[in-house]
Amino acid sequence: MKLSHSLIFGALMLACLPSVPSRAQASSILTPTAGSQPVITLTDAEAAAVKNQPKMLAAQLRARAYQEREREARSGLLPMIEFNATGVQVADTGTSTAAGNITTSSISDRFAYGGNLAQLVTDFGRTSALVRSARSAARAQNELATLTVAQVRLNVRSAYYQVLGAEAVLRAAEAAQQNRSLILRQLSALAQSQLRSTLDVNFAKVLESEAELAVVRAEATVAERRARLATAMGEQRPVNATLSEPVLPGDSLPSNPDELFKEATERRADLSAVQDQQQSATEFAKSEKRLSYPTLNVLASAGEIPFHDHTLHDDYAAAGFNLKIPVFNGGLYAARRTEADLEAKAKARDVQELQLEVNEQVRDAWYRADEAYRSLDVTNRLVAQSKEALRLAQDRYDAELGSIVELNEAQLNETSAEITAADATYTYLVRRAELDYATGALN
Repeated sequence: MKLSHSLIFGALMLACLPSVPSRAQASSILTPTAGSQPVITLTDAEAAAVKNQPKMLAAQLRARAYQEREREARSGLLPMIEFNATGVQVADTGTSTAAGNITTSSISDRFAYGGNLAQLVTDFGRTSALVRSARSAARAQNELATLTVAQVRLNVRSAYYQVLGAEAVLRAAEAAQQNRSLILRQLSALAQSQLRSTLDVNFAKVLESEAELAVVRAEATVAERRARLATAMGEQRPVNATLSEPVLPGDSLPSNPDELFKEATERRADLSAVQDQQQSATEFAKSEKRLSYPTLNVLASAGEIPFHDHTLHDDYAAAGFNLKIPVFNGGLYAARRTEADLEAKAKARDVQELQLEVNEQVRDAWYRADEAYRSLDVTNRLVAQSKEALRLAQDRYDAELGSIVELNEAQLNETSAEITAADATYTYLVRRAELDYATGALN
């Protein structure tokens, strides 16, 4: 009987376990011995990914860049001091003024140096609002960096479990191949003694070839999944070290997803980020509204003139103020104020939308994890039942009461049950990781 493709490809999440932990036990999965070969744990893989992933490093750099924007905005509240040095050599000594400006330009022979100071007295809170807006934007970027950590950890866990599943499939395929080869040798010897028909031998040859093909496919899958794990960890080369088996979570799932909504609302980094973005937009709208308010600055200037003609003094100093009152600019400030206000309102709607999405993600992740969790007991019983059926089929075949087809069917059912049980274990681990991500536990 031909081995179904669904059996082969569905086995990619297989864990080579004698039995699947029950719902009540949730015990540790044993770590395989590998001699002196290095062993990588899930914690090691996650730490390497957080350290090496370019996406993670880029998020951290962007967070630092946004912190500088706050400094840029705050600079408007601090004094601005400049140093100037000016030298003039007049070709026509009889010239003292020049055209091109409303104010008279002094172009007499001189060399002077000095400083200027400008200090904002008040702009009615516009610069302060810009500082608060930049601060909120920086917090949002930090939250996005935290979200990137959670995404990286989720990707590593998924890839890690897939590698373990693929290796378990390979071990199962190799064991099946050895078993089929042994059966073929036994049937060939019985057929030579005319105790079995050549039809049984032909069936055994087909099964052996299918088992060999399954080994080839499983080996390719292991290599592919290890390369994917290396990418998730930020490594250039495939990971060849032995992977330590993970531990099933010891805590049980809540009785319903409603208990997780508050936890997700408090811990989800993307939700905190969009809330900070909404606050940043609100503060920016305030700053745009205050564009129409007056601005008062204090100005001061002083310096020395070591070289000058007889019409100038040896030094200079002046102080004053400048009051700027916007009167008319074609509706520019009004349009900017309206645009910023509408954007702040849109950000508030974005927060509401993300809250709905977070609740949906938590609910879906809980249902999927609960399904996988309850499947552990069922698949455990399925393995025991299929093993008993295989034993009976083997006894019937040895007693010449059953055919090779019946025995082969029992073998396939038992293998499928083992695969299903191991797949349930790794499915639960993956879905539990997805639930942890949905609730913000992977931050």
